Amino acid sequence: MPEGALHTPLFTADQIRTRIRAMARDIERDYPPQEPLHLVAVLKGAFMFLSDLSRAMTRPVTLDFMAVSSYANGTRSSGEVRVIKDVDTSLHDRNVIIIEDIVDTGLTLAYLRDILRARSPKSLRAACLLSKPSRRLVDVVVDYIGFEIEDRFVVGYGLDHGEQFRHLPYIAVYE
Repeated sequence: MPEGALHTPLFTADQIRTRIRAMARDIERDYPPQEPLHLVAVLKGAFMFLSDLSRAMTRPVTLDFMAVSSYANGTRSSGEVRVIKDVDTSLHDRNVIIIEDIVDTGLTLAYLRDILRARSPKSLRAACLLSKPSRRLVDVVVDYIGFEIEDRFVVGYGLDHGEQFRHLPYIAVYE
């Protein structure tokens, strides 16, 4: 297990659940009733968020996954992003929502928006569980935000440190 300490949860399981239900209502309000949505989760961190968000929806949804990697320079990303796993279905003429666990620099989301927009979706929006606006390097639109946080390293609810802590039902600061 990585060295470090978990602090008191930043967001409890109940707070996360309540916020995701509200986000689902906000998303559904923005689309005509019964119009299907195609949710594309960015692996690995967004899998729990996708699961709970999709179950909170009352309309038809389809799910897909992408995995991306940025070339790291030490503990920082260089901003160069590449697709490791692409979506399995066509996005043409579909209402697509990119599902991210956390948006900090905005580089990955900007990259994903560009490559998915080129596939002619009917609409393309983004939802993230956590947003760190103080870390933005690019101006990227996040249409639906669960929680805005300060620049702290967080784990739990899909977020990891060294592949640990994803299983936690809450989000905590890791130091």
